[in-house]
Amino acid sequence: MSDKDIIILGSSSQQPTRNRNHGAYLIRWNEKGLLFDPGEGTQRQFIYANIAPTCVNKIFVSHFHGDHCLGLGSMLMRLNLDKVTHPIDCYYPKSHQKNFDYLRYGCVYHEIINVVEHPIATDGFVDQDEKFTIEAFFVEHGIDSIAYRVTEKDRIKFYKDKLKKFNIFGPNVRLLEEKGEIKIDNKIIKLEDVSFIKKGDSIVVILDTRYIDKLIDIAKDAKVLICESTFLDEQKDLATKYMHMTAKEAAIVAKKANAKKLILTHFSARYNDLTLFEKEARAIFENSFVAEDFKRFKFS
Repeated sequence: MSDKDIIILGSSSQQPTRNRNHGAYLIRWNEKGLLFDPGEGTQRQFIYANIAPTCVNKIFVSHFHGDHCLGLGSMLMRLNLDKVTHPIDCYYPKSHQKNFDYLRYGCVYHEIINVVEHPIATDGFVDQDEKFTIEAFFVEHGIDSIAYRVTEKDRIKFYKDKLKKFNIFGPNVRLLEEKGEIKIDNKIIKLEDVSFIKKGDSIVVILDTRYIDKLIDIAKDAKVLICESTFLDEQKDLATKYMHMTAKEAAIVAKKANAKKLILTHFSARYNDLTLFEKEARAIFENSFVAEDFKRFKFS
C-alpha cells in the first residue's frame, strides 16, 4: 500500500441520502490504513470503492452516535472473515466501553483476529508505532466525542547533490543513516553534512462538535483537516442547538490553525447542493473542498 490518499466512504450525518452514505473516512498513509468513524454500510462502501477492507490497520471512533459507529461490528467481522494477521487497533471514548463491546460482540462468530483496544479517558498522547504518533482530544457534542490528530514520525531526508558530491550511493546511504557517519575516499562524512530532518505531517479529524477555540490548537499546522460542517451558516441556530458546526466555522478553524487543506463533511440530509458549503468555506479559507462519497484526495 504505497498510496497517500483520503477516500470518502460516506459523507452524510445522521440520516443517509440517496447519494450520501453514513460517514466513513479511510486514510492510506505510510503503508497503513486508518479508518475513521465507520457508519452503517461501511463494509459495502469498500466494495463500491474497489478497496480491500484488509488494508485497515487502525479504526477510530469519535463517539457512539449511530452514524459514526454502526459499521464497526461488521468491519471487524469482515476483517475476521478475511483472516487478517495484523493487529487491528481500535480507539474510542472509554466512557462508552459497553457500546464498543455491544458492537464488537453484537452477533455470534468465532473471533480469530487480534483486536487491540485503546479506550481513551483524557486528552493527549494515545499511542505510537513505527509510523505514527496518535493524539486524542475531547470536544463538545453532548456525549463524549473525540477529535484525533495523527502525526507521522520525523524523517531523515538527504540532499541528493551533497550525496553525489561525496560519492555516497546505494547501500552506503543506508549505512550512513544507520551509523551516523561513513568513511568515503579517506574522508569522514557525517549524517548531518548531507541530510536534514523533515518534520512529520499531521492529519486531523474533527467529527461532531460545536465550535470551540480548542479546535484551533488541535488542528494547528495540519496537512489536512477533515472537519464536520453539518449546516450552512444560515442554519447556525440548528448547529448551536444540536452541537454541530457550520461550513463557515470549519473554515475559521482551518484558517486560524494554519491548516493546509480543509475537507468539509457530515452534511445534513436537508442539503442537496454541496457546492454551497464549498462556497461558504472558501470565502474564509480558500483551500476548502467538500467530501463526496468515493471522492479521493491525494496528499504528499
